[in-house]
Amino acid sequence: MRYLTIFLIIIFNHNYCTAQIHEIGIFAGGSNFIGDIGSTKYISPNQPAFGGIYKWNRSPRHSIRFSLISTDLEGLDSESDDPRRKQRDYSFKNNIMELSAGVEFTFLDFNLHEAGNKSTPYLFTGITFANFENYYFNSNGVRIYENKNSNAFGIPMVLGFKTTITEKFIFAIEIGARYTLTDELDGSVPDSENLISTYGIGNINNNDWYVFTGATLTYTFGRKPCYCNF
Repeated sequence: MRYLTIFLIIIFNHNYCTAQIHEIGIFAGGSNFIGDIGSTKYISPNQPAFGGIYKWNRSPRHSIRFSLISTDLEGLDSESDDPRRKQRDYSFKNNIMELSAGVEFTFLDFNLHEAGNKSTPYLFTGITFANFENYYFNSNGVRIYENKNSNAFGIPMVLGFKTTITEKFIFAIEIGARYTLTDELDGSVPDSENLISTYGIGNINNNDWYVFTGATLTYTFGRKPCYCNF
């Protein structure tokens, strides 16, 4: 995490020309949770996810990217393929607001000032910051709220494909997994350390994941860029 932060700081502070091109738009899709409660499928959206996205194109091959996405993460043991989870039959829903920042790399040159359609696969990674509710399950399977929220950092791993649909609009589809640095999103581990040994469930040594699957539509603006040498 420390080296990734240093890498992002270097990119943000690199000398650049003032003429750049920007993108701003929306994200719409679905979310699913991967953890100790709920389905064991890796990509299975079960709740809507919406947000905004901004990109600062630093070259035809990479962009600085920010996004803010909100969703209700949901896990249902009844939808799991694991018979032990079905028998336990726990469920949860946790609203999260995620802010992400990082770098998007394209497989092919994506120069928006050249004539004709542009299309390319891309990768995105960086840092995520999410806010969520704290609760745990008592011995009867009832959720007990801890009357406070927590924050979690994570690492996004996004694969997508984008294409220009007009001179100013870009459409993309993507699947992005988030590895978080917490095991508390589903309530399987209480926030209070004094309660973990009593009410912790599942594998408390594995952190939670969640996935956003969806599409983005962005509008481009700005003068023709004089990209710097990287």
